[in-house]
Amino acid sequence: MDDIVRYLQDKEGEMVSLLRDLVLIESPSSEPHLTEKMGNYLSEKFIEMTGGTFTKLPSDDYSSHIRAEWGEGERQLLIVTHFDTVWPEGTLEDMPFEIKDGKAYGPGTFDMKGGIVQALYAIQSLKDLNKHLNKKIVLMMTSDEELGSPTSKDYIMAEAEKSDAVFVLEPSQGSQGALKTARKGVGTYDITIHGVSSHAGIEPEKGASAIEELAEQITYLSNLTDLDKGTSVNVGIIDGGSSKNVIAEEAHAVVDVRVQTQEEMDRVALLIEQIKSHDEDIEIDIEGEIYRPPLERTDEIEALFDRASDLARDYLGFELEEESTGGGSDANFTASLSPTLDGLGAVGDGAHAQHEHLVVKEMPKRSALLAMLLCDYGSN
Repeated sequence: MDDIVRYLQDKEGEMVSLLRDLVLIESPSSEPHLTEKMGNYLSEKFIEMTGGTFTKLPSDDYSSHIRAEWGEGERQLLIVTHFDTVWPEGTLEDMPFEIKDGKAYGPGTFDMKGGIVQALYAIQSLKDLNKHLNKKIVLMMTSDEELGSPTSKDYIMAEAEKSDAVFVLEPSQGSQGALKTARKGVGTYDITIHGVSSHAGIEPEKGASAIEELAEQITYLSNLTDLDKGTSVNVGIIDGGSSKNVIAEEAHAVVDVRVQTQEEMDRVALLIEQIKSHDEDIEIDIEGEIYRPPLERTDEIEALFDRASDLARDYLGFELEEESTGGGSDANFTASLSPTLDGLGAVGDGAHAQHEHLVVKEMPKRSALLAMLLCDYGSN
């Protein structure tokens, strides 16, 4: 394993150069012509660096996803990444790529182009050092993760079902670069209230206010929050009504839901999806779902983390930490299908924020950690 560490330490400059190339190709999720350009670049770079192969996976609404493969074997290990970002085209004008105080700044550096760089160099190290694994490595690079993975989800889950382990290159957590061994399930519900309009001054008795009904439902929904169970239900957006002197005919709310366990997910989803109106003249339409199931810390995930922790301590000289997070990732989809370790990507801060950056000196270490995990689990 020491040879992997040495190899990747010598690649730090190249890693920064590739990171710069990726950041300069802006790839917002909602601009398929830009994400397609990024996917094409990564496909070519994968072949150049690893000698592997790739397949484009079609998407109706977004650009193609990339399934890249290296090595041989009937069994496989899966690496999951995404190359879309939350940053719109033109962001580079205000957030240019730059290196300052040992940190690389720019849109997508931390979430998660740095993770893609680390994955590519991890596989390249196995090739160049002639590490012969018994399993092939599949690298998924998707274009819609920041939107909830609507078109890549099924592809990712299909690969996870065939994999002995899954490594997700989302950014690490906190300044210590903790891995993520648990994530909350995430859901969104759109609730539309249909009332009966009337003149608020002349015939108020003939109306049924959608706004008043929504106010009742907001109280109900907010009371579903149970922080002791790790459950939060947040009514984040509301609108409704047409004029101050009209009983509101329609009102609308968007609700964010976070849950810690599958059991709690099933309970809360049912309570939301079966909401009833307080007035027989009012109808309620509910759309949405908990679209990312919770990633629960299982014995298998614990074993994966323990092995990663041993490798970090023995070969890289640092103590690896683990945390739970309320945010969702593609690890939420894979964890129920195959042992999954998340947060193996960049060490830094500022995901989705103006100060987004990664710590340059950590890139070779994290790439080496991934390479050693692949070598370890790929040899069993």
